[in-house]
Amino acid sequence: MNKCTSGATRRYIIRVASLMALYLILLVATKWIFQTFKPDGPAAWALAVLPALPLIGVFWAVMRLLVEETDEYIRMLIVRQCLFATGFCLTIMTIWQWLQNFDILPPGNGGFGAAFFWFIGLGFGGLYNRITMGDWGNPW
Repeated sequence: MNKCTSGATRRYIIRVASLMALYLILLVATKWIFQTFKPDGPAAWALAVLPALPLIGVFWAVMRLLVEETDEYIRMLIVRQCLFATGFCLTIMTIWQWLQNFDILPPGNGGFGAAFFWFIGLGFGGLYNRITMGDWGNPW
């Protein structure tokens, strides 16, 4: 097993792990509060947004890794991975929206939104790097 050598990568892993743990806690707590107390109005809006905040933090963590990583090759691979993820997400969400516009798919997305598809695209972006560059882009 390779050792994580980059301080930027270690900080990234800690940030993402912490944010995802917070996401799970907020998601479970928010669902419980909505099922138990059925909030409405501004409180419901504020509460519903809480689980999104750690996911937004993960986007920040990825971009922070780009700023902090000193190895230019690794940075380039991460940028390629992010660009692939963005294109993948935009493609899926655009198709999804048009399928909904013509009533082929029902309204809503069952919880699969842009963040979900961006993260899936990030994984595919790593695979794309591996196929085209011979490297996953993960410095660990």
